[in-house]
Amino acid sequence: MKTVEEIKAAIEAAVPGAGVEIVSNPSVSAQHSLRLKPGCAVAVATFLRDDGDLSLDYLSNATGVDWPDKEVAEKVKVTHTVTKTVDGREQQVEETVEETRKRVVPGCIEAVYHLYSVAKGHGPVVIRMKTANRRTQVELPSLTPVWRSAEFQEREIFDLFGIVFTGHPDLRRLLMWVEFKDHPMRRDYREPDDFEYEPTAHDEVLKRAGEHRSREQGHGNRE
Repeated sequence: MKTVEEIKAAIEAAVPGAGVEIVSNPSVSAQHSLRLKPGCAVAVATFLRDDGDLSLDYLSNATGVDWPDKEVAEKVKVTHTVTKTVDGREQQVEETVEETRKRVVPGCIEAVYHLYSVAKGHGPVVIRMKTANRRTQVELPSLTPVWRSAEFQEREIFDLFGIVFTGHPDLRRLLMWVEFKDHPMRRDYREPDDFEYEPTAHDEVLKRAGEHRSREQGHGNRE
């Protein structure tokens, strides 16, 4: 099978402006992946499926990855104008110092797909897309029109991570009930304290629901 570098070159030759990025995997598996621009993703996916050498005709798995905002510290050189006494006279001179500054790197959510070729007997090739942010711009194109097996897996990603797949034929919750709020696989998700509408309450859920009712009763008695 071709290397990720060769696949990247083939994509860029076939899909002008694809802008494919190699995402290196430093682990022992060295399973590097290709990050696609959302605007070109369907065209790239179609090429990967239909290309005679690659023939990636089977999508085995699709999942989501949540990358929260993170604060990073960077050392930067800053030039200040300072007053110094030189030969008994005050002078304005420029002085360069190194300062540590913090900035927030916006987070995103990624959709990751593992592709194989049944016809050629090779794989996986891992492709991924990321949203613009985690809150207001969470749309990515659905790859269901290219690989039908993406349909339920993208619904699961939508349900648990909140990615909205445009062009999906039936985008609705798969595991959680319709009225459920939020997305349980996001890293900043917090379980609700009220389990009144938990459809399958059991074990720890029942215990916490009991504690919730006890607090409500205690609050009512104080009133």
